[in-house]
Amino acid sequence: MKKWLIMLLTIALGLLGLAGCGSDQSSGDAKDGKVEITYGLWDKNQLPAIQDIIKLFNKKYPNIKVKTELTPYKQYFQKLETAATGGALPDVLWMNGPHIVQYAKGNVLLPINDLVKKYNYSLDNYPKSLVDLYTVDEKVYGIPKDFDTTGFWYNKKIFDEAGVPYPDDTWDWNKLKEVAKKLTNKAKGIWGYASVLTNQCGYYDLIWQNGGHIIPKDGKSVGFDQPEAIEALKYATSFIKEGLSPTQAQMTETAPSELFSSGKIAMMFDGPWMVPEYKKNPDLNVTVLPKGKQRAVSIHGLANVISANTKHKDAAWKFVQFLGSKDAAEVFAKTGTVIPAFNGTQDAWLQSVPNLNLKAFIDELDYAVPLPSVKNTGEIWQYETDILKKAWSGEESVDDAVKELTKQADDALAKN
Repeated sequence: MKKWLIMLLTIALGLLGLAGCGSDQSSGDAKDGKVEITYGLWDKNQLPAIQDIIKLFNKKYPNIKVKTELTPYKQYFQKLETAATGGALPDVLWMNGPHIVQYAKGNVLLPINDLVKKYNYSLDNYPKSLVDLYTVDEKVYGIPKDFDTTGFWYNKKIFDEAGVPYPDDTWDWNKLKEVAKKLTNKAKGIWGYASVLTNQCGYYDLIWQNGGHIIPKDGKSVGFDQPEAIEALKYATSFIKEGLSPTQAQMTETAPSELFSSGKIAMMFDGPWMVPEYKKNPDLNVTVLPKGKQRAVSIHGLANVISANTKHKDAAWKFVQFLGSKDAAEVFAKTGTVIPAFNGTQDAWLQSVPNLNLKAFIDELDYAVPLPSVKNTGEIWQYETDILKKAWSGEESVDDAVKELTKQADDALAKN
């Protein structure tokens, strides 16, 4: 946290020095008529669609070259922190809800209210909840790109060979455990289910389904040590303890998505961003999550934002506008890459991969719960990973882990 505060001070001082020349930021775009801007992102599965969108963008703006900078998600925000400290963020970059408050209040992102007004850019083209997610202190920072819920993915071949019917919307936690036992086949190296240590598409969904909470609206304390959360976390880790899921070490060595794609895992939670990868395997399909005490699923959406220190403000704004356009949304939709945020383009996404039950992701919207977002969500997420990893690996009990996690997370919230 001390490092982050130092970063904020550094950036704030830098911005003060730039305050007098803010109006000249875009002048560099017009000197020779050609500029190059960088675009930071983390999902390699989306690169083909993004390259197609950049080609469309260049038909309209041939003098603006876009260079993509791909960084795996696990390193993405670490890299951003370092880049922000040195004033070297990509010109345009992906931002998620849990980090938007932190980066907006850190003055490293460009508020776009004035640009939206100047160019009469309509934010009504996107779900209001997503626009609100990227609005901090009444300033809009991002143009919504997509949204996602959690899908319950399964391998039809494994089910067929075991003579077990496919999952459907009648499933609950008990049914999931029952079938995971039937499908686990140690002789073939097949696990019935992957209990992945991840909040979105993982234990957040289970905690909400069990009637628990993560961070309440008042933002004063987390709910990890509450009975509903403890029960959900014990349910998640029970699959590993009972040998129905790969161990934490095994899922660290080989990504669960790879094990699933290769037929070593029968069922797992995952997002729609995996459609470009999973659609390659005809054995895979998806449905809604099994039900706990109630139905619940996490919902989130990414936005494209602009660096406050970009030297090419005009070009960056043109690119962000295009990324938020119907044309760009339709590229994402038709390729099945993500669920586009632009209103009216989701149907094309549903039809993009007819062999997959993509409607499951849309059906879950009725009971979706937004990911929590506070100023230091990133710090809390890191505590979750570091501490819950002990419970997933069996090094520590869930009860002990949540005590430690709650203390660390509540201390972090107290700093807000």
